[in-house]
Amino acid sequence: MGMVLPVPRFTIDMLDDFPDDGTRYELLEGSLLVTPAPSIHHQIVATRLAGLLLDAVGSKAHVVAVGAIQRGDNTQLQPDILVWPASYAVEVDWREVSGWWLAVEVMSPSSRIYDREVKRGAYLALGVEEYWLVDRRARSIEVWKRGQATSAIVNDVLDWQPASLGRTVVIDLAKVFEGISG
Repeated sequence: MGMVLPVPRFTIDMLDDFPDDGTRYELLEGSLLVTPAPSIHHQIVATRLAGLLLDAVGSKAHVVAVGAIQRGDNTQLQPDILVWPASYAVEVDWREVSGWWLAVEVMSPSSRIYDREVKRGAYLALGVEEYWLVDRRARSIEVWKRGQATSAIVNDVLDWQPASLGRTVVIDLAKVFEGISG
């Protein structure tokens, strides 16, 4: 007969005791997700995209890189970029934010499975309107929208239409991936 091993369950409060070592520690329903610090290429792509998003939404939304989506005591995911309405004060606690317009993950070899298979479903189930999965190697963005069963892969110009913004944002992917090798 096999032995049952207990799976440790973690809380958001426990994350404060983890080392500040550059590793990303996230929780999904108490399960710990651990990924190494991102590469320079990863950070450049995320920063460029965050800058384009910030320019596009202006004072209508908050754009941060890295953000946090917290629910309950045992879920904290940290998308590379997070966008939510400016109706929330700058001083708000992560736990109080909802109504996210967009969560973005820039895939790395170490996070590919989490980003594609685990986090995508979690973000959309938690209420994120749209999830972008950035593939710097393919120079593309895979766009997932809440309530839709399929995604769209964009290779050149991405038209983003957050309902609360009231207009279309055009993102030129050439600006995001310029000089970035696979």
